[in-house]
Amino acid sequence: MMEFDVVDLPAADHPDVGETAPDFTRPLVNEEFWEDRSLASLTDDGPVLLVAHPMDGAFPATYVWNEIDDRGWTDDLDVVGLSISTPYEHATLLDERGVDARLFSDPGAGVAEQYGIEHDLDGMAGITEHRPAVFLIDGDRTIQYAWVATEWPDFPDYDEIEAALDEL
Repeated sequence: MMEFDVVDLPAADHPDVGETAPDFTRPLVNEEFWEDRSLASLTDDGPVLLVAHPMDGAFPATYVWNEIDDRGWTDDLDVVGLSISTPYEHATLLDERGVDARLFSDPGAGVAEQYGIEHDLDGMAGITEHRPAVFLIDGDRTIQYAWVATEWPDFPDYDEIEAALDEL
């Protein structure tokens, strides 16, 4: 059994339901290549489930993507990840885990800061990652569902997300 300390995270000043999701442009990685894409270019095609997670090698990232895969959300919706991992690390995650999604690379955590979901890693000066967060964003970039971790590790209520997806 994995042992770790649960850590309370400071309050996050994140965009909430009914607000416009901030737009950004970052490398968007799929299993074959990556290219700079904006969030707005994705929502122009319909709703997007934006899933922020810790770096790709961390167990929470694996757990989140396994749950999303088990629920088959990528069959019905554009599900995209967001973390500090590089495009190369994302390509490895997609390949090794069989993740059927695309992942935004945000190594400088600028999008995390823009969304108010940055998390400074304990004992690692100057290293900031994304705290776990989920935003369901409609075609107008209006947030329909928002969840942001209040402790580490913390995971969203997947049934709540599924209910929000059903309401789209």
